[in-house]
Amino acid sequence: MTMSNIFLISSTSLIFIGLFGVLTRKNIVKILLSLNIIETGINLLLVAFGYKEGGKVPILTSSDSINHLGNMVDPVPQALVLTSIVIGLGTTAFALGLTIRYYKTHGTLNIEANDEEEVTAHE
Repeated sequence: MTMSNIFLISSTSLIFIGLFGVLTRKNIVKILLSLNIIETGINLLLVAFGYKEGGKVPILTSSDSINHLGNMVDPVPQALVLTSIVIGLGTTAFALGLTIRYYKTHGTLNIEANDEEEVTAHE
């Protein structure tokens, strides 16, 4: 089994575990954690697409490294993953802020809270 296969199997497993958590959990924090697991799986999938067996680091330091461009790993997926990590951190922080606001207004983190009781209580 090659490293590419291990990356692909691991990333698809993480994506499906996160998807299962999003679809089955009712707690907002658990749903956010599941979304972060999906994000990690997608990042690993991007890295797996850019992986090359026996590839060299994509840093051009000498004329010798320019002659071996075909052996270098593609740096674009790595750059995309770095960008994705930063964006994921920002969106997770924003979602946690919304979660705190939801808890203050509803008194629970359960998305299946009885909304009918709250509507009658506010009228």
